[in-house]
Amino acid sequence: MPKETNESEIEKAVKDRYSKLAKSEVNKEPSTSCCIPVKIPELKVRYLGYSAEELKSLPDSVKGLSLGCGNPVAMANLKEGETVLDLGSGGGIDVFLAAEKVGTSGKVIGLDMTPEMIERARMNADKLNFNNVEFRLGKNEDMPLEDYSVDVIISNCVINLSIDKDRVFKEAFRVLKPKGRMHISDIVTQGKLPEKVKNNLAAWSGCVAGALDEKEYLQKIKNAGFSEVKVESRYTFSERDAEIAGLFSGCCGEKSEQNDIWALIPELLGKISSVKISAYKS
Repeated sequence: MPKETNESEIEKAVKDRYSKLAKSEVNKEPSTSCCIPVKIPELKVRYLGYSAEELKSLPDSVKGLSLGCGNPVAMANLKEGETVLDLGSGGGIDVFLAAEKVGTSGKVIGLDMTPEMIERARMNADKLNFNNVEFRLGKNEDMPLEDYSVDVIISNCVINLSIDKDRVFKEAFRVLKPKGRMHISDIVTQGKLPEKVKNNLAAWSGCVAGALDEKEYLQKIKNAGFSEVKVESRYTFSERDAEIAGLFSGCCGEKSEQNDIWALIPELLGKISSVKISAYKS
């Protein structure tokens, strides 16, 4: 029987990984997306769906810390003057792209639980001279925002890392204004994961072990009060993916029984999907 992993171990593993990534020198230690194994920052973010036009003004210190599985800004249809909240904002790539969309009359708040990521994002904001962004330290399960304070929520491959996803979606619903909307990219599963994957700390920090079955994930969003919950797109990783062997690259570290998730890959083929989801608050 695999050893059951407790919540404190999971949270520590996730924070440790993203703290390390935040402190890395991008040009020397290119970071790796949760599910996209491309190493070169420019190529990686374009693989995720960011256009050359979006990327041209962003330095590698931003592009190299793109740790997501999609481009939620592209589907959010942001408007000038809107207030946007990015859950798990990391180095700030989606915050900065959203800030350009909402303009000086709007505002974008990046929320992240890792102090090192917040520090890195603030440095990037200063470097780029953005005056309509703010980065706050906090958990998605307990958002440091007032009720009815944001128009749009975006998130990029982060909610799967949460142990209490019900709480995340309830908090998202709470802080959204009436008629607000949520657009997220995330990792889900097609069916249940094996217990040895669910109890693997490296698979947790690599955005796999915490992923829920797609139907369960969508139901949790609905249970929080959202309506018009829709999967906008879905990509399921399979054995036909030439890069599947790198699915977990960057999160394994030194080989050990706990983080040897290369051995788990055959059991995950056809079960892991990257999805883009939209949901609305009445």
